[in-house]
Amino acid sequence: MKKKVVLAFSGGLDTSFCCIYLTQDRGLEVHSVIVNTGGFSEEELKTIEERAYALGVASHSVVDETESYYQDCIRFLVYGNVLKNATYPLSVSAERVSQATAIAGYAKKIGAEYVAHGSTGAGNDQVRFDMIFNILIPGVEIITPIRDLKLSREAEIEYLKNHGVEYSAEKARYSINKGIWGTSVGGKETLTSHDTLPEEAWPTQVSETEPRKIELSFEKGELVGLDGEAMPPVKAIQQLQAIAQPYGIGRDIHVGDTIIGIKGRVGFEAAAPVIIIKAHHTLEKHTLTKWQLSWKDQLASFYGNWLHEGQFHDPIMRDIEAFLASTQDKVSGKVFVKLMPYRFQVLGIESAHDLMSAKFGSYGEMNNAWTGEDVKGFSKIFGNQVMIWHKVNADKAQAED
Repeated sequence: MKKKVVLAFSGGLDTSFCCIYLTQDRGLEVHSVIVNTGGFSEEELKTIEERAYALGVASHSVVDETESYYQDCIRFLVYGNVLKNATYPLSVSAERVSQATAIAGYAKKIGAEYVAHGSTGAGNDQVRFDMIFNILIPGVEIITPIRDLKLSREAEIEYLKNHGVEYSAEKARYSINKGIWGTSVGGKETLTSHDTLPEEAWPTQVSETEPRKIELSFEKGELVGLDGEAMPPVKAIQQLQAIAQPYGIGRDIHVGDTIIGIKGRVGFEAAAPVIIIKAHHTLEKHTLTKWQLSWKDQLASFYGNWLHEGQFHDPIMRDIEAFLASTQDKVSGKVFVKLMPYRFQVLGIESAHDLMSAKFGSYGEMNNAWTGEDVKGFSKIFGNQVMIWHKVNADKAQAED
């Protein structure tokens, strides 16, 4: 009997090559799996399934991880306002962790001897997939044809052609990965430090030009409604994306340090994630204390970086998640946002937990909780140690002179 290999399959160039190579050159029984993290329609999933069987797989499965992806990962990225390098909402890196975990579970379920993915030898995904497979299914051998054979995209297209499979070179110009937390776009422009993606490369074209105001409702840090309509967080994210993406909001190119130590660029469009994070952060600035905000920034930065590097299964991540969840108890209310072509503006918030309460005074105007004499005494005490430091060291400097 042929040995089983589970292939992480997307239907793109790399995984199409892997199907043929693993079946015909390696003589393995290929079981393709696509992990849906909210980026595929039913029609797209059907097309991908048809392609997998046309390429000769023994079986093809769809694992829908959208809800668990949100519950296990995305909500903590919102709680932490995570934007890597103050730009990127981890659209792909967080998604890869969810996908690799699901594929490891599927390989274990069917008793596969091998697991394969289409990563190249130059990116982050190879580390994320390999590491998670090594952690969760250490007895299963990993096969990476594109990396091992050091193939160019042109060589892959030629190989497929020689095996009776046509693949458009034009289609291969841009690598697009779509999920609930954003869409990444890679192409020849992102391999440079100066070029930007052309308009036609973006998956969603700009079609909305009239400004629009929307209302986001949060409950304990989670987006649970739009424009007064209550809905589950996953649906709210998807609906906000449908509303805001046609404005061209959330487009950018992220430049960052890869896990393997080189700089990398990737384009992305992530209207809903960027709006949600900025709106949530504004609500937090009204409802959390100074030190809650301070420690959240520090721990969330570590959390985002460690997740980006594929270390989701490190138990420290569960510890940080517990802290982040605890901080969200009072982060409830409405955030008002204005959408415009290529940009948005957070207008303000309403919350029963707003610490900017007029009961205690208005900043720069008047106060109700203390007197001027209180402030005079506080100012002396608050700066006392620094005053002593300057006085002691000034006296020593004079003595030395």
